[in-house]
Amino acid sequence: MKSIFIFFTLLFYSCNNQILIPDYEKFVYGNKELAYRILYPQKFDKSKKYPIKLFLHGIGERGNDNESQLTYVDKVFLNKKNFKDYPSIVVFPQAPLTDNWSSFIRDGNTLSFPENDPPTNSLNLVIKLMDSLTNESYADRKRIYLSGLSNGGMGSFELLKHRPNMFASAVIICGGGNPVWAKEFAKSTPVWIAHGSNDQVVKPDFSLKMVEAIINEGGSPKVTFFENVYHNSWDYVFSDAEYLKWMYSLSKN
Repeated sequence: MKSIFIFFTLLFYSCNNQILIPDYEKFVYGNKELAYRILYPQKFDKSKKYPIKLFLHGIGERGNDNESQLTYVDKVFLNKKNFKDYPSIVVFPQAPLTDNWSSFIRDGNTLSFPENDPPTNSLNLVIKLMDSLTNESYADRKRIYLSGLSNGGMGSFELLKHRPNMFASAVIICGGGNPVWAKEFAKSTPVWIAHGSNDQVVKPDFSLKMVEAIINEGGSPKVTFFENVYHNSWDYVFSDAEYLKWMYSLSKN
């Protein structure tokens, strides 16, 4: 009897802590393709409306496996509790190794963000994908959310430049962008900017400049700098219950 009890206890624990597996998808626009994963809410019903959440991965998660982009985010987006507490459609695109989400220019150890360059091929496909998804009848267009880390944070700022009225909120982690872009979205999109104060990969100065620009353009960003934290500031954001709570609490008027 004892062994049977242990078996059912383990089975119950396993079922309640099961990791969710998003569907494998491919978005085709003309002769270009974008691999992505998509997680639908439990008992998804096209006759109802749901929030849509977009996540942009970092430079190290590029590839062609349509899996690496889930690195770091599985514990926050793909667990049963958050799946139940925040029913929404979650989209995880993957950029190929030959491209990335940002039009940044690297000159040695210096990064710069051209003011008017077009988006990269991968970010442009994400824009087209989100245009398509948000036009679906089941999309709650007042509750479209954005988040990205590192290169995905850079792409998030650039995406806000191109779609300033699409998102109800954005959480941008250890990213950067051109401060001039802030005038496009400062008043339309609440932004939470997070960074590790000791980040040596993407200097916190990039986030500081975007914070200052957003404030100067009339926005009021939420700002978090983690002391003694290096580039992995996403670990601290994702482990904070406030992350999803803040993001999903906001909606467009």
